[in-house]
Amino acid sequence: MKKKYYIGLDVHKDSIAIAYTQAGSRAVPTYHGECGGSNLAAERALRALAKKLGVTLKELNVCYEAGPTGFVLARRLRQLKVHCVVMSPSKTERKPNERIKTDKRDARNIAKLFRNGDIVEVRVPPALDEAVRDLCRARTDASDDLRRAKQRLNSFLLRNGFRYSGKARWTPSHMRYLRHLTLPDPVQNIVLEEYIQAIDDAIERQQRLAEQMKGLLNDWEWEPVVRALMACKGFQEVAAMTLIAELGDLRRFAHPRQLMAFLGLVPDEHSSGTKRRQGGITKCGNSHARWMLVECSQHYRKAPKVSAALSRRQEGQSKAVKELAWRMQNRLHSRYVKLKMRGKRENKVIVAIARELCAFIWELQNKIELPIPATKA
Repeated sequence: MKKKYYIGLDVHKDSIAIAYTQAGSRAVPTYHGECGGSNLAAERALRALAKKLGVTLKELNVCYEAGPTGFVLARRLRQLKVHCVVMSPSKTERKPNERIKTDKRDARNIAKLFRNGDIVEVRVPPALDEAVRDLCRARTDASDDLRRAKQRLNSFLLRNGFRYSGKARWTPSHMRYLRHLTLPDPVQNIVLEEYIQAIDDAIERQQRLAEQMKGLLNDWEWEPVVRALMACKGFQEVAAMTLIAELGDLRRFAHPRQLMAFLGLVPDEHSSGTKRRQGGITKCGNSHARWMLVECSQHYRKAPKVSAALSRRQEGQSKAVKELAWRMQNRLHSRYVKLKMRGKRENKVIVAIARELCAFIWELQNKIELPIPATKA
């Protein structure tokens, strides 16, 4: 019988530590050595290790922790028909008294956990899905930069005694007010112009990225799922694409509660004996998807209604999708009203609505017949 080997990699930017162990063994994994941080260096080192162990490269089982280097190494190894998994470092058990941490120890520990089956595997997204996700995150960064630029301008004017008396800020009338504003010092006028220019640049950047997202949607394999999600209240192209790009295929979750926990929308708990204490949400998992869900949940504060814009987005959708979208509106708005009547704070209510919104999105992908692609990394 062929021997089965488990390889643990401790991956860094400039180096990769390698350790290996045999299936069924209880011995401490053997440290093989260190190589460069590139894919080519890792491939050469694994080929040398396979030759040393007397097996082929395809017979190795490789594992490394998810980190800042991304999934390019996992994709390359899978192209070479190597069984490679990426483990979650935050869900790995560690001894509380372990005070020594080195690359050699980490590689051995990864190989040991991989051999014993004590790892939590991370989904490796397909390359195109990750590219769309990067585009969506770039648009989110542009929105964050715009918010910061506006805050800097507001603070600058407030320090100098200027207060806008209009009804709303950042409207065309407010922007005209800012452009015609004259400060007493010429240097301050330069600062004002720079802040206004920064806001204009951030707006243009945000619009460019949003247009790129809309143009990419028609050629994306997840386009039917995005269109179905857009048939629900609160979701347009940007929000729907961002959420699907971050979450991917939700069929990997057996129950919506698993999705809620994955997004960190469930309360933490510390119970012992007869005492039970629940705190705030765990905030673990994907923060981008959680933020987008919370933003979209605020639309359900208003009474259920199919507006003209929503009606246009629902054109061409199946009856099942429209029924789920209408059921979603009624359920979430009713839940919002009940929680507010109980005196709950607004932020807690919105998070509770976002938690239930996860279940409807899960149902949209799992129970409704949609052409969901079987993507591969």
